[in-house]
Amino acid sequence: MIKAVLTAAGMGTRMLPMTKETPKEMLPVFLKTKNNYVILPMLQLIYEQLYDLKIRNYCFVVGREKRTIKNHFTSNVNFQNFLAQKNNSLINKFCKKLENSNLGWVNQSKPYGFGDAVRQSEKFVGKDNFLVHGGDVAILSNGKKNHSLKTLIKLGNNSTASAILLFRKVSDPKRHGVPTLEKISKERYLVKNVIEKPSKPKSNFGLLPIYLFTPRIFEKLKQIVPGKGNEYQLTDAIQKLIDDNERVIAIPIKPYETVIDVGTISSYKAALKTTFH
Repeated sequence: MIKAVLTAAGMGTRMLPMTKETPKEMLPVFLKTKNNYVILPMLQLIYEQLYDLKIRNYCFVVGREKRTIKNHFTSNVNFQNFLAQKNNSLINKFCKKLENSNLGWVNQSKPYGFGDAVRQSEKFVGKDNFLVHGGDVAILSNGKKNHSLKTLIKLGNNSTASAILLFRKVSDPKRHGVPTLEKISKERYLVKNVIEKPSKPKSNFGLLPIYLFTPRIFEKLKQIVPGKGNEYQLTDAIQKLIDDNERVIAIPIKPYETVIDVGTISSYKAALKTTFH
């Protein structure tokens, strides 16, 4: 059984003043339906993608001031009943999914980085394999059913790897975790090394903040020290797995997939343009 850890504890300083009260993970994006568009928070889009892939156990890692997120992911029966009278099925369908899910909440008291956020989920994860999904990035499969998330989860159920990573070609690798890869099959690569936001990237490959781990990652997260940006970097823990001869593999996202990102003004502008066309 694979669980999902959704991180949404960042301060969103690059998106101020909008993110003073609204977490960046709750910024609205468009979703095209059969007849029209709907607007929904980025984090709901991610949650519903994972729900459609049969994941039912979620841990949300949030900051102290992220009540907006918890309120949104909590069913309100009175509100639902009111909407039912208006024949509004969107919220009711979403709430039905929430009722069928096990949602856990963990506070990251201070912004110590992505690695620290993941470490907070150890008690929730227990002995199960788990998927980590940053709450400000999503993959759109453009109507195709063979989504990279589906491949990631399938591999997580069948692989002996301690970590499985997703990557793509990027124009600005200095802003990403950059892996050194060795091809082992058509769409599988062995990760030989990974560096967070290198000043001199060795390739134009960038990791997505979406990973599949065994619980062994927590041992490595407890061993790392603050790295890039004086934060606990998840990639540093992944490198420790590699250094200890643990198997770490990576897969590229599909050619027809698009990544949307609400982390910066320019990437959010592109995300809105991508989702509303």
